Amino acid sequence: MINLPDTVFVLIAGMMLIAAAGAVWLKNVFYNALCLIACLFGVACLFIYLNAEFLAVMQVIIYIGAIAVAILFVIMLSHPMARRHAERSGATLARSAVLAGALFALLAKAVLSAAWVRGSSGGDSTRAIGRALLGESVLPFEIVSVVLLAAIIGALVISRNR
Repeated sequence: MINLPDTVFVLIAGMMLIAAAGAVWLKNVFYNALCLIACLFGVACLFIYLNAEFLAVMQVIIYIGAIAVAILFVIMLSHPMARRHAERSGATLARSAVLAGALFALLAKAVLSAAWVRGSSGGDSTRAIGRALLGESVLPFEIVSVVLLAAIIGALVISRNR
């Protein structure tokens, strides 16, 4: 019997696999980066599926919002899309397929032979993280925020001088 959580997981995992394949096999670097963003968004969706909302938000803010957008800026500013692509020979593709198959078999063996422990639903993880950050860890949290603010101001000063 098919239930909704399993269907949602399969849809998210399928989207991630398609995006990962696109990130590897497409020949346009810009499309590779877009597929990477889609795959990272799928990871955030899986975090939500696992009731780890804080990790999902951090995934979107840090990886999609900062790193992937920076990758897109570098790609668009450096114009690598006009370059010719290296030709792929049949021998290279065969070696890659054998290596990928061996890696898949190794990972499948590790996953299937592992003793999985069912996690407990610890309640609201976002609330617990917020209380920890603004409770006993408030001083390091504020120091990090001041250091990040100084880094942002320094980056603005450096970019203004150019």
